[in-house]
Amino acid sequence: DEFLAQMDQLVPWSKLCALIEPTYPKGEGAGRPTVGLERMLRIYFLQQWFNLSDPAVEEALYDSAAMRQFVGIDLGREAAPDETTVCKFRHLLEKHQLGKAIFAEVNTHLKSQGMKVSTGTIVDASIINAASSTKNKDKKRDPDMHQTKKGNQWYFGMKAHIGVDSKTKLIHSVQASAANVHDSQALPYLLHGKERRVWGDSAYRGQREVIRKAARNARDFTQQRVPKNCPPNDPLRKRNRTKSRVRAKVEHCFLIIKRIFGFDKVRYRGLAKNRHRLQVTCALANLYSARNHLLRVAT
Repeated sequence: DEFLAQMDQLVPWSKLCALIEPTYPKGEGAGRPTVGLERMLRIYFLQQWFNLSDPAVEEALYDSAAMRQFVGIDLGREAAPDETTVCKFRHLLEKHQLGKAIFAEVNTHLKSQGMKVSTGTIVDASIINAASSTKNKDKKRDPDMHQTKKGNQWYFGMKAHIGVDSKTKLIHSVQASAANVHDSQALPYLLHGKERRVWGDSAYRGQREVIRKAARNARDFTQQRVPKNCPPNDPLRKRNRTKSRVRAKVEHCFLIIKRIFGFDKVRYRGLAKNRHRLQVTCALANLYSARNHLLRVAT
């Protein structure tokens, strides 16, 4: 109840609805009347916050009074939108690639509330698992997903690449790729160009020219690989520890995305649909991360 009450207050509903409204059906002619746009958007956000499928969110609306209140459904007067209606709305957003627009609109809103992007960016990537089974209709894995090895463990799925502001911990850039794409390949797309410092783990080492090409005044603060048998007091280890104090902030964003919102495994087939979900989830993660600041501004 407390979480939904906060999100009800913090999400810029009017701005997001205005963004989607040109593509939303007007409900003219025969057939069932169109469900209100804001109501469908609220249901869609419930799916992202609580990691719910289309059938699961329909069931949750009947089970949870808090969710019904958040969406604005009175079961004494009307039924909750069914899973087909929810699915069609999701497909509408994906068709018009509105995930990227929602992410940009939320960041613009946060900027207007005083959450400005600074001149430091932390870059990182995390694996989002996908089902590796071939027990499906096509008898094969998702062709957009691939496998990669991390440490001694093999993973199958996609990678979420994000660029995070080093001061506010807000995500300002998002990319998605198959899991076998190296982290550094997404680096040019994660910088906004006005950086003075760029932090990253050792996967981004040796990318100084790429950083300078994307952000001319940026200095490379990515971690360097430490040789084996290097003493604990070695200057290279000390520099890496100092950099880690800043670089670790990016893990807070993945904590929200993967642990709090539950996006640690893909729900849909294909990279495009999961990229769209990632963009929307990052927008909502920014609102969640900035909620204390936004609530202070509101009061």
